[in-house]
Amino acid sequence: MMGASIETTLELWASSLREVKRRIGPLFSQERSAVNAGLLLDGLLGDERRKTGWMRAEAAGDPGPWRQQALLGRDRWDADALRDLVRAYIVEHLADDNAVLVIDETGFLKQGKASCGVARQYTGSAGKITNCQIGVFASYVSRHGHGFIDRALYLPKDWARDPTRLKAAHVPAEISFMTKPQLAARMIERAIEARVPFAWVAGDTVYGIGDIERDLRRAGKGYVLGVSSAHWFGSWNLERPLGGSAEEIAKALPSSDWQRLSAGSGTKGPRLHDWCYLELAELEAEEFNDENHGLWTRGLLIRRNIADGDLAYFTTWCPAGTSIATLVRVEGHRWAIEDSFETAKNEFGLDHNETRSWHGWHRHVSFVMLAFAMMAAIRQRVNQPPPKKTKSNTAGRRRASSIGRSRKSAG
Repeated sequence: MMGASIETTLELWASSLREVKRRIGPLFSQERSAVNAGLLLDGLLGDERRKTGWMRAEAAGDPGPWRQQALLGRDRWDADALRDLVRAYIVEHLADDNAVLVIDETGFLKQGKASCGVARQYTGSAGKITNCQIGVFASYVSRHGHGFIDRALYLPKDWARDPTRLKAAHVPAEISFMTKPQLAARMIERAIEARVPFAWVAGDTVYGIGDIERDLRRAGKGYVLGVSSAHWFGSWNLERPLGGSAEEIAKALPSSDWQRLSAGSGTKGPRLHDWCYLELAELEAEEFNDENHGLWTRGLLIRRNIADGDLAYFTTWCPAGTSIATLVRVEGHRWAIEDSFETAKNEFGLDHNETRSWHGWHRHVSFVMLAFAMMAAIRQRVNQPPPKKTKSNTAGRRRASSIGRSRKSAG
């Protein structure tokens, strides 16, 4: 963190931690649970490499992990209430009307079959099919920073159809099988219901299908969502007719249609790719929601890797006249959630959950989200630029200096 002294940063850290603990206190009916919650948060923010129950207990001065195990397991409190508190905290510190809601998933490698939702399934975290849990997340990304605001544990069909396993893992009776896009759609719905300010949604190919597009058009939100090469696109009422799979359309593009643009800054500088944006249709927003007005454009955005020519495809929806540079920046915001996963796992123990139940997973993950949110808010405040000097301020300082000299002379 840059922009503030070490003393100021430490003071901000301490005051932020006290404030966060004060906010979560009312979530717990018993004082001991609130105390244990604060100790759990301390452990997640500590410098131990592994955030296991024993490690956290040692850091808290407990003889064993039983208190924190009870907090994550047997104690009665609502993990969704903590999730909502985290969302409100993120909005309070990072809100921006042009923010992007990024949807993605990550894997939690597991051994055995008892942990809720564990199965042999593909995870990008390992790059292969392996024994793991899958969590779907929503991250709020704005010019002020980024942090998680929602999460859900994906239950494979084999789990959802097995009452014995569901009961053993304490899965609530109202929970049924939902696809990953359905989980994502519910997260977007919750964000809209909570009046979270954002203008865009971005996601990879898993989330560019289903009802998400329809829901976002009705809500008046733009999107850049990944789709497969076989996804069909067609244009209408435009001078340049297009029709076919994304791959077929890309192959027919002349070289003049491509532009080299940056999707944002990375660790090695601008993340440059070749891009092409094709407008497919202009539609009245009122067709989807009476409260929305004006023309919106449905389109196809294509990204080409400079090194190997690999192509990626995105279905887009945006106000008419939106530039390709804007759409590229929106797509580029997806790096933030990948960075968040890496940081949350390496620094805050996102994948160090040792509980096996449905409640244990959501409680542990929600605490990690809170730790991440607190650090995001601190980073935003520390990195704020100093106020610009104005003529009035300068003149005021000069007058004060002059008064000071006059007093010294009089003395």
